[in-house]
Amino acid sequence: MKKTAGALAAVLVFGVSGVCFAATPEANEKQVFEEMAALIPKDKTASIDDLYAKWKEVQEKKSTAMIIDIRTHEEFDNGHLLGSSNVDSGHAYQLAKRVADPNTEIWVLCRTQHRATYFGGLLYKYGYTNVHIVNGGIAGWAEKGYPLVNEYLGEIKVTKYDKRLKEEFAVREGH
Repeated sequence: MKKTAGALAAVLVFGVSGVCFAATPEANEKQVFEEMAALIPKDKTASIDDLYAKWKEVQEKKSTAMIIDIRTHEEFDNGHLLGSSNVDSGHAYQLAKRVADPNTEIWVLCRTQHRATYFGGLLYKYGYTNVHIVNGGIAGWAEKGYPLVNEYLGEIKVTKYDKRLKEEFAVREGH
């Protein structure tokens, strides 16, 4: 009996620990991403054109929707949608402190969609019920030729988006 119990305990310990260590962090991240994506209703994933239509409504004061760009402050400062808010993707809890109505219409975008999915999933966990995630993000917006703004140049229109652009500098301070 003791041998059987000991063998069973060893199988459980090694078996369970084997399961815990079988997945890689990358595989675990994919699983967590899928869990967050599952929290977002399918009809709340929006296209770039959907966002453009909503943005026009907001600009024309026909909608009170919040458009939240969750890229870093540096990314946001380089170009963003006129009138959008900026909350860093790691600071979803800040929105919960500032937007009390769980039915507020919220549109979330990042560079593509990855961070927005995490952020949107958290907002649904917090109890928000009307959160839209933008598929394609600011990259898709720029590719469509829709306007961006920043405080240094005013309105910017990207004529070609290239995430692989590599520049060489003789001198570049601060980077």
